[in-house]
Amino acid sequence: MGQILHGMATTTIAVRKAIQESKESIKKLAERYNINHKTVLKWKKRDRVTDIKPGPKNAGSTVLTKEEEAIIVAFRKHTRLGLDDCLYSLINTIPNLKRSSLHRCFQRHGISRLPQLDQKKAKEKKKFKNYEPGYVHIDISQVYTEEGKLYLFVGIDRTTKYCYAKLYKDQRGPTATTFLKELIEKMPYKMNKILTDNGKQFVYTSSSYDNININDASDNKQKSPFTELCISNKIEHRQTLAYHPWTNGQVERINGTIKSATIKKYYYENHEKLQNHLNSFLNAYNYR
Repeated sequence: MGQILHGMATTTIAVRKAIQESKESIKKLAERYNINHKTVLKWKKRDRVTDIKPGPKNAGSTVLTKEEEAIIVAFRKHTRLGLDDCLYSLINTIPNLKRSSLHRCFQRHGISRLPQLDQKKAKEKKKFKNYEPGYVHIDISQVYTEEGKLYLFVGIDRTTKYCYAKLYKDQRGPTATTFLKELIEKMPYKMNKILTDNGKQFVYTSSSYDNININDASDNKQKSPFTELCISNKIEHRQTLAYHPWTNGQVERINGTIKSATIKKYYYENHEKLQNHLNSFLNAYNYR
């Protein structure tokens, strides 16, 4: 019967067994089988003749907690997004997440390649509630050019899929409010609802943005400039549940579409070229 040995093995199972049963000295056994004396000593000490499986005995992440891995697995199964799209979507929820650790997490839980959905189950899947145009999903993700990092703000209507996006150098509260003002002007119809995550650029006041105390109830009673702008324009501001990023799946999907058409396909020397290409893509997406 064939033997499965690692590529650098210098002994066979029969030789290893003979070494363990022999009473000759380490030096004589090394000369007889033309191997290093350390190899002889190694097999003398072992009670088995098969190779030990490489890698850690208890596979687990040294970067991610069990709770964070549970979030990743649930997000992957609910959205069925690719590796990079999952990374961009979860980076704000799990700041220490890297592409390599995300990939290893997928492998550990057997979701590197998701099985195709059963057609019958797909038909039974609950559909989104129907809304009139004006329910907009908003999200932020990171993109890069040769000049450095940018933040991509994206808003997409839940019903018509009309999309508006713009690049900024930061993702602070005032920037989010500026984007909302532009979004209200660019949308071809009246906005009545907005869905965002619980990021402090959407929720907290500008005065407490840098020194916010999450446990202080008095801070949470104050409305953010972003929310106040929604109120002044008669727009309902909704937030996703904590640790449920898939709730905002509409905008997560368009984020992946935009990146596939821009940064994943082309190289940009500066921020201006990326913004110009982004504008061209949005014109084609919205009107053609």
